Amino acid sequence: MLYVLALFLPPLSILLIGRWFVALVTLVIWIPAIIFSGGLTHPMFIVLAWILIFQRGADRRAGL
Repeated sequence: MLYVLALFLPPLSILLIGRWFVALVTLVIWIPAIIFSGGLTHPMFIVLAWILIFQRGADRRAGL
């Protein structure tokens, strides 16, 4: 579910995994990047969110 949310709202998906500071920084960078680049930078934020979501799952599996 978080991976699908990351496709549309990467900062929100990052916030939902508990990384509030990274989500805030991502939001501050994401909004101007979407406006000024016309959406060309959006895949970069999707990949960032997917990496963080995957890392959270790996940490849970490892018991951290």
